[in-house]
Amino acid sequence: MTVTVRYTCPHCGAVVSVERPPDLADRSVTKVRQPGWDYADPTDPDRESADGIEFLCGEDGTVTDLEGESVEGCGRPFYLNFVRYEQGVELDPDPPTYGGPRFDFNA
Repeated sequence: MTVTVRYTCPHCGAVVSVERPPDLADRSVTKVRQPGWDYADPTDPDRESADGIEFLCGEDGTVTDLEGESVEGCGRPFYLNFVRYEQGVELDPDPPTYGGPRFDFNA
């Protein structure tokens, strides 16, 4: 089972949708990569085993505005960062991220 999850591009506000398992371990969406983290392509079937997903706004599928109308993305990369553990301890991103993940569920 999967759910459609929507992520907002932090550069332009466009929304990207991706099918994901319902047991998410998302930490944040950022404009920059986390040093040393491995990012998967949104279409990679093994993306959940990576440290996060790298999106190219407007190039990785259809993007919409918050109301669901099609828009052009800005073409810039942004990063979904998963919660990450090392030896059972949750790692903090570097640079730190603030606030919660920027996503919502679309039933």
